[in-house]
Amino acid sequence: MTAPRLRVLALSVSIAYPLLAAVPAFAQDDAASAEASSTNASSATAGTPLPTVQVQGARNRLDAARNGLSPDTGSTVYKFDKADLGRLPQGDDTPLNQVLLQTPGVVQDSYGGLHVRGDHANLQYRINGVVIPEAISGFGQTLETRFADSISLLTGALPAQYGYRTAGIVDITTKGVGEDDKPLAGSVGVTLGTQRTRELDLSLHGSQGRLSYEFSGSYLGNDLGIENPTASRDALHDRTHQGKAFGLVSYLLGEDSRITAMAGVTNNRFQIPNSPGQSTAFTLDNTPDKDSSTLDARQRERNRFAVVSFQSTLGEQVDYQVSLFHRTTDVHYTPDAVGDLQYLGVAADILRRNEANGLQADASYRLNATHTVRTGLFAQREHASTRNDALVFPADDDGNQTSSTPVSIADSARLGGHLWGAYLQDEWKLARGLTFNYGARYDEVDTVSKEHQLSPRAGLVWDATPTLRVHAGYARYFTPPPTEKIDTTSVDAFAGTTNALPSDANTAVRAERSNYYDAGAAWQVTPKLTLGVDGYYRAVRHLQDEGQFGNALIYSAFNYAQGRIYGVDLSASYKERDWSAYANLGTVHARARQVETGQFNFEQDELDFIANHWVHLDHEQKLSASAGVNVRLDEGYTLGASALFGSGLRNGFANTTHLPSYTAVNADVSKTFALGGGGPVEARLSVLNLFDKVYQLRDGSGIGVGAPQYGQRRTVYVSLTKSF
Repeated sequence: MTAPRLRVLALSVSIAYPLLAAVPAFAQDDAASAEASSTNASSATAGTPLPTVQVQGARNRLDAARNGLSPDTGSTVYKFDKADLGRLPQGDDTPLNQVLLQTPGVVQDSYGGLHVRGDHANLQYRINGVVIPEAISGFGQTLETRFADSISLLTGALPAQYGYRTAGIVDITTKGVGEDDKPLAGSVGVTLGTQRTRELDLSLHGSQGRLSYEFSGSYLGNDLGIENPTASRDALHDRTHQGKAFGLVSYLLGEDSRITAMAGVTNNRFQIPNSPGQSTAFTLDNTPDKDSSTLDARQRERNRFAVVSFQSTLGEQVDYQVSLFHRTTDVHYTPDAVGDLQYLGVAADILRRNEANGLQADASYRLNATHTVRTGLFAQREHASTRNDALVFPADDDGNQTSSTPVSIADSARLGGHLWGAYLQDEWKLARGLTFNYGARYDEVDTVSKEHQLSPRAGLVWDATPTLRVHAGYARYFTPPPTEKIDTTSVDAFAGTTNALPSDANTAVRAERSNYYDAGAAWQVTPKLTLGVDGYYRAVRHLQDEGQFGNALIYSAFNYAQGRIYGVDLSASYKERDWSAYANLGTVHARARQVETGQFNFEQDELDFIANHWVHLDHEQKLSASAGVNVRLDEGYTLGASALFGSGLRNGFANTTHLPSYTAVNADVSKTFALGGGGPVEARLSVLNLFDKVYQLRDGSGIGVGAPQYGQRRTVYVSLTKSF
């Protein structure tokens, strides 16, 4: 008897989400099933005068083949399907980062940031298996939840296929085309809420013969653009306007090939919130002190990407996909010229821009019943630029202002480079229920420095019993510096001004190198109860971190010489027919020593301390937890609740202390109305931070932390979604 597909449910507001120590043989089984479906469909039409491509069977087979290109043997996978996403407190309106917070070991930070297993960001985003080049970090999300059919988070010891950003792989699968899909279907929605929230969204999808498509677009406006720097309910000067769109068109060229084009655009604008009652630190000629509650600094973030993919097969054994991609992204900080000079001593108009073009190719070859070989190539060329037009005051060696007349300094730079890598791996079925995936990848980067590495990978999955699955893995990782976050500020240009940098070191950011060990188990205690445990350890050289240095709220990368990160993630879920519940707990220890690049962003006493002590990383949170329950009632009602707990991120001098712990509870109630043949309407009432808990994510202190931020206060949303 074949062992069942064991799943450890890892949490959502409404239903358990599966944690898989997945065996890629499952994808092959799905492919075989889809192929059989295609064959049956072809037989049914054998007598027609003009044979045609069996569209649905071909799409199913190609979808299964594409999934088979991306194994996860030995790693940990948390998956949210469409139903799971719909049961989150905000449904499809849930920001992507809030979806991922429902998984173990994921910690929230300010500006929508996430930390997976003690890493700073270092997330890779894929859509239908294609890498989407990362955008310059800012406040807004660049991808939406609503266009996804499923979202998976892969973490741990990843197979050789995955490189560069490896703390977590966020793999988004777009909506498939079902057998009953119409030429035009979709939904339209509106959301109104407190803090002057209004959101409009539209989703379309459909198919006509060989052609299928999907479109999703939204507009969001509210007074919750960036975390409030004060504990008040309503932030001052915190308006945001955010527009996003995503589109995909796919065309079947035959039963074994298709071409797909997809594109996305994001345009987000933010006011920088103010803190009232502040005192000016600098004097500006003939200008009275400006009230800190009336400052008008702003930031604009734009991101655009386009991908064209060709997928096909060679006989029954080879599947492959080749993709070309392009991405442009920029962040523009516009200061309040008077206010920034009076309060900060510098008013800098900063524009960072990055453009990337590249190629990704993946292929799998089913050698025989026990071996599947996979190989691939990734290559990317980048062009980055920074423009910094700053007004500053002359200053003495101690930083004291010597003139009240500002001077202008232009500090611009350009940076180009390339990144490429190749991998080869073998999935070996050693015995029934025992799979070994081993391989290696080679990567080379040439931007601010030229570096390379050969990285072996190995993962083992064992179905010890029909209800117990054990996995273990090892991965050597090579993490190139994020080109779009490399600080090119000139130390010499600002010498003798109120924007002089604390130290004069100016070394280039280096690639991070680490050895990652991971082991875990999934136990299906009963058909309704599932438990999971996963432990990891990572030894790091040239550990990469990021900080917000200076007045612009833009992250810059730097390196520690050494790092040690380890922890344990626990998960549990219980699911009945009409209700489900889950709980997660993650603990992490993340420390580093000796800043070796970007020293010019640090004060000398801080550098000296870090050089001689293992310090906590600023994004280390000792304990994080999530839990939730969802209940379906009669007459179409659904009730849900979820909670997030954090023991507090690090703060203080060199991260020697941490912020207080917090718990935030969300709740929602929804009802679906049937309106005859016109499609259902869903009404939803959501309350975030139900008990209006006041808590800080950051207090403005700590390594690379530039400003305080408080968690979102109680917020109420009412939404209506009409499907058609």
